[in-house]
Amino acid sequence: MKRWRFSELSLLWKILLSTSVAVTALFAFTGEIVLANINRTMSDSLEEEVRASSAAYRSLLQSRADLLSYVGKIISTMSDVRAAFTTRDEATIKDAAGELWKRVSDLNAIFLVTDPVGRVMASLGGVTRLSRLESLNVVAKANFPTQRPTGSTPFASGFFLQDDELYHVSVTPVYVQSSSGQETLINALVVGYQVDALVAQGLQKATGGSEFLFLTPGRVIASTLNPRATETVRANLRKTREKERVSDGVEEYARFETPLLDITGQEVGKIYILRSFENARHRITGLYTKIVLLWLVAMSAGFLLTYLLARRIVEPVKQLDLAAAEVAHQNYAISVEVHSDDEIGRLARTFNTMCASIRQAREDLIRQERISTIGRLSSSIVHDLRNPLAAIYGGSEMLVDADLPPAHVKRLAGNIYRASRRIQELLQDLLNVSRGKSLQPEPCRLRDVAAAACEALAVAAEAQAVKISMTIPSDIELPLERNRVERTFMNLIGNALEAMPEGGEVRITAALEKGSVVVHVEDNGPGIAPEIRSKLFQPFVTAGKRNGLGLGLALSRQTVLDHGGDMWVDAVDGHGARFSFRLPGAQVAQSQAQAV
Repeated sequence: MKRWRFSELSLLWKILLSTSVAVTALFAFTGEIVLANINRTMSDSLEEEVRASSAAYRSLLQSRADLLSYVGKIISTMSDVRAAFTTRDEATIKDAAGELWKRVSDLNAIFLVTDPVGRVMASLGGVTRLSRLESLNVVAKANFPTQRPTGSTPFASGFFLQDDELYHVSVTPVYVQSSSGQETLINALVVGYQVDALVAQGLQKATGGSEFLFLTPGRVIASTLNPRATETVRANLRKTREKERVSDGVEEYARFETPLLDITGQEVGKIYILRSFENARHRITGLYTKIVLLWLVAMSAGFLLTYLLARRIVEPVKQLDLAAAEVAHQNYAISVEVHSDDEIGRLARTFNTMCASIRQAREDLIRQERISTIGRLSSSIVHDLRNPLAAIYGGSEMLVDADLPPAHVKRLAGNIYRASRRIQELLQDLLNVSRGKSLQPEPCRLRDVAAAACEALAVAAEAQAVKISMTIPSDIELPLERNRVERTFMNLIGNALEAMPEGGEVRITAALEKGSVVVHVEDNGPGIAPEIRSKLFQPFVTAGKRNGLGLGLALSRQTVLDHGGDMWVDAVDGHGARFSFRLPGAQVAQSQAQAV
């Protein structure tokens, strides 16, 4: 399976993906910051609410304590109540203070009258375990002075535990004037209330929904939480430090704790004020959902706008890309439309100018190449016609200027005939090439074709003292365009003659190999320079020749290629060069006797 690569995407998709990733990262970063700040703000807000609930609790507690102590002070200062207290009769005390107590206090409040050491003399308030006790050690703990201090009436307020029940009370001493003229402590008024679930629920309503938990070292006194949550919170409170959040297994709470002190300042328990994070969490979840929806809307809108804008930017680049592909296919007439004056517009104008320059340069090059080709072809024709014309000119001159024997004349006439035939064949080949025509191959003996080429160059070879030897079996036969293959032999032999003006040897050999004939034309001349050996068969490549144009070997190799073979040059140790070519379809010809 092909792996996906970002570099293979189109420019438009790269812009869209980059924009979407950037917008997503920006929203994620911004959303994370916003949610963190909101979470911190809500946490701080909950802590403030807990502090406010604690302040409200303390205010409510203080106002109730003040009310109770105020009631106790009023009752203790009334003369008829004080007179009843001196009788130490429970019925008399109830009659004197009961009516007033019912008018100024809560029916559930506790009102006890004790002696200075805490023995209960009368109970006027709500019915609790406290009202049935015979003695209250809280009065003894108050340790009121036996004589009234000058200018004030002391009292004490605080929490105390009695039989696993928690009470908040205010103790007020009652002084009466003795015979000595000083006021002496005779009784104590204990007013207060029991801390229970009703008190906790009242505090919850008064503080706007905060949870309250009253704990003593031994047990839970009161709680606004359900029993499971209460036990879980109680267990977790032991594991967490002050001001850390506490969980009930379902919700988390911010907490504030306050010690419960007795009238001597000793701690008897603690009250925990809890504020749930659940509402805040719901608000944060809702906000997170809104942020996600906003991100989806922003992504959709941004994706659409980016697509529309990027398409307008990328479309000219796409047109340039298509135009560049056309130029790669040598279509230089292409041009692109210019729609702007920015960088893309300037690039389009530059591209059009470049294409126009390429077209002009190409036309100039074609014109120059045509002129050069015409000159080269003309030179090539002159080169190919020079030898037969020289033969005709020389033979005609000897026939005109000399009185030759008949045999010599016949020989000269034959040379003139063959030279004129050679010129006619060259002109016909040139005409065929220009018209795209070629002759049909015919069965030929390879030795006869090579012999005709050697005979045509025999005079030139004799003049240069060059020996031409040929070792080709006479029975090798194959289909050939005789004239073209004969010119191939002549070209190779002629090149060897031009390379050996001071004499040498040319050897022509051939042998059958797997249905083909391989021909070697070898000389012992100076050889071929290594720097031109790799490009020797290219047109117009020549070296070491006075009149060469570099077309002979190129045309010779093309002739061999047209016959389905190939031509190459072999490296030869020492001096000399060896050209080889292979022609397919060769076979041993049957003799005439076998044919009959």
